[in-house]
Amino acid sequence: MSPLLVRPREPGADGVVTDVTPESAGWRYVGFRVVRLATGDNYAGVEAGREACIVVLTGHVTVRADGALFEHLGGRASVFDGAAASVYIPAGVAYIVEGESDAEIAICTAPGSGEGTVRELRPQPVEVRGSGTNQRHVRNILSDQDDTAESLLVVEVITPGGHWSSYPPHKHDSDALPEESSLEETYYHRVNPPQGFGFQRVYTDDRALDETMTVEDGDTVMVPRGYHPVGAAHGYDLYYLNVMAGPRRRWVFKNDPRHAWIALRVCE
Repeated sequence: MSPLLVRPREPGADGVVTDVTPESAGWRYVGFRVVRLATGDNYAGVEAGREACIVVLTGHVTVRADGALFEHLGGRASVFDGAAASVYIPAGVAYIVEGESDAEIAICTAPGSGEGTVRELRPQPVEVRGSGTNQRHVRNILSDQDDTAESLLVVEVITPGGHWSSYPPHKHDSDALPEESSLEETYYHRVNPPQGFGFQRVYTDDRALDETMTVEDGDTVMVPRGYHPVGAAHGYDLYYLNVMAGPRRRWVFKNDPRHAWIALRVCE
C-alpha cells in the first residue's frame, strides 16, 4: 500500500478512526482526524499550538468551547446531502463535541497562535467548476478570502461519477508567491454508493515521488508535494474534504506544463 494512503481503522474508545499528524505524515503543518460518535458520546480535545476547524460530516452534534455553545449542528445523512456545519476553534482552546445522534466529525488542524474567537462557520454557496467530465462542485468552509483562520484552508468537493477533479493536474509546493504557494494537503474521500472507488495520483516533475492509489470510502490521501489529480469511477460520486496549510495562507497553484493546455478548454 502507498505510504501516502491512510485507511480508516476500527474506532477506539475515543471514537477516532483516522488520525494524520505532522509527525505521522512527516511534514510541518496539516493535521486531520475523523471521529465517530454514538448518540450521547463525547469527544473532548484541546489542540496545543494549533487552531482547529470541526466539520460535522454526518449526524447532529453539540459543540462547547470557551463558553460558547452550538447545539443541533449538522444533520446530513451523508456528506453528499448539502452543506456541512463547522466550528472554528483557536489554538489552545478546549472543546467538547457531543453526539446528539450517531455522528461523524472531522477535526482539521494547523499551527496557530490562539488569536481569534470560537465561531460557527456559515455554509458557503456551491461553486461549479469546470465543464463536461471535468465538472465538480466546490463548497469552501475556510478559504483564503476568509480571515477567520491563521493557517487553515478547508474545502469540500463533490466529483460526479466518471469525472475528474483537481484537474488539470496542479501543485502548490513552492513558496514562490505570487506564482505559487506552498501548502501541504490531505484528501478525505467518501464514495456514493459506498462500495465504489476512485483514483488519485501524486507525482513530481522528476518522478522522485510518483504514487497512484485506488481510494475507497473513508480513505485519506496525504499530499506532501507534487501534482495530485483525482478521478471518480463511472457510477460512483466522489466526495473529498481538503485540508491545506503552509507557511502562508494563500492557495496559488501551478498546472503541470504538459497538461496545461487542458485549462484552455475547460474552466479551472
